[in-house]
Amino acid sequence: MGLLIGIGLALLVIVLVLTHIIVFIWCELKIFAHIMDRYGPIETGKFHGVLQPFADVLKLMNKEDTVPGASDRLIFKVAPFVVFVPAFMAIGAIPLSATLVVINLDIGAFYIIALSAFTFVGMIMAGWSSFNKYSLLGAFRAAGQLLSYELPFGLTIAGVAMMASSLNLITIVNKQVVPNAFIQPIGFLVFVIAAEAELSRSPFDIPHAESEIIAGYHIEYSGMRWALFYLAEYVSLIILCSMTALLFLGGFKGPILPPPVWFLLKVYVLFFILAWIRITFPRVRPDQLMDLGWKVLLPASLLNIVLTASIIILLPDIWPVALAVTEFTIVIATLIYLGRTRR
Repeated sequence: MGLLIGIGLALLVIVLVLTHIIVFIWCELKIFAHIMDRYGPIETGKFHGVLQPFADVLKLMNKEDTVPGASDRLIFKVAPFVVFVPAFMAIGAIPLSATLVVINLDIGAFYIIALSAFTFVGMIMAGWSSFNKYSLLGAFRAAGQLLSYELPFGLTIAGVAMMASSLNLITIVNKQVVPNAFIQPIGFLVFVIAAEAELSRSPFDIPHAESEIIAGYHIEYSGMRWALFYLAEYVSLIILCSMTALLFLGGFKGPILPPPVWFLLKVYVLFFILAWIRITFPRVRPDQLMDLGWKVLLPASLLNIVLTASIIILLPDIWPVALAVTEFTIVIATLIYLGRTRR
């Protein structure tokens, strides 16, 4: 009976995640259309093209699944699953409320970071096994980018864990009397930027640069194997929006409305912001990408950890206020300095 319940719960999670992916894809297309002042999906399904994602799925299911003749066939076929399966595994540790979670881990935040590290392994496998120089170049770009931004991404989570004295996501949410974004603005900004780079979405979509390397590490994939990479990107988007909401925006906490509703509202607001950034900002150059990761975000994440630890130890009674004032002062001073140097 326990096994059947587990299987049923897993299937329910998969259905819910796939439903949100379909909604995300449709919403993103409509957001792009409105920002660019053009028509988005409008015919398929009549009502604003609501059936366009389903039409895309049917198209991919009917496409021929090709494998390059000179490729390493086993690794080529396994690579999409190495990217896709860990992303789905991470969903189970994300709580929709204090009680609504598939598995409540004491190291939930660390568990999700560990699974996200598998992404670049799958990318390297796909690029190397395709026997295509453009695929390999895209895979190396992806690996360098993900490894560079994994450090500030993980270090900002360490700062939040120090404030909550836990890596349990439900505990981190419950400890937030005020959202952590207002106490650790440096950590919040670093986390959001690093998360966008981890997704390899514009303006950090260098591994997919069509004008330079055609389509990146998955150039030789077609049909449903390509769709697995596409789905993995949106599952990762859901995870990172959820992690941002849980770590910095109070997660499922909020007045009047049920906790799951608050959580989903915050996730969708973050998704809208990331979609807006994707369609607004131009792609950065590879050297700018590396400079931002190693020279800006990594020192900022280390500064955030040092400030958090020092203020918690030195001012145990008023550390939230002291930390917020200190970090906001640094952020405002940095913005003023950048504004003057850009003139």
